[in-house]
Amino acid sequence: MGAVRPAIVVLPLLLAANACRQSSDAGTIAPVYDRSTGRLELLEYDADRNGTVDRVSYMDGARVLRVEVDADEDGAVDRIEHYDAAQKLARVEIDARRTGRMTRFERYAQDALVGAEEDTDSDGRLDRWETYDGQRLVSVAFDSTRSGRADRRLVYGPDGSGRLELDADGDGVFEPVK
Repeated sequence: MGAVRPAIVVLPLLLAANACRQSSDAGTIAPVYDRSTGRLELLEYDADRNGTVDRVSYMDGARVLRVEVDADEDGAVDRIEHYDAAQKLARVEIDARRTGRMTRFERYAQDALVGAEEDTDSDGRLDRWETYDGQRLVSVAFDSTRSGRADRRLVYGPDGSGRLELDADGDGVFEPVK
């Protein structure tokens, strides 16, 4: 029985070493640990395996805090995904116009998109607001006067129908257009 024990200990070590070697040979994920605590801080990922890191996960040990994506590999972050304490997607920031600034901000609940705000003309001010119910777009509001507030809104019914509403005096009350 004494000769079997070392094999039981050595076999898992060999399997783990082989798994590490395969993972590093692929060269797609590189962990970064805090030098003093040994806690995982980052996972750098090369999704298309071309030698350029295009996704960085900021970690608190095994918990993902946020993921930054450089999809076009130009050195600028195109998308930032923020995760809540339950590891659910909470918010996404997107550089939709490739300007180097985040211009679209999406909010999630229970892994479903519930709303989004966007700066469509890259002037630094939000001018489009979307509301969702599950997979369905419920409304889209627009700031057509550059006042910083929505003055027009499209409201969509469950059957796909839509109606236009206006906030003519800027008080936040929308009235259907007749």
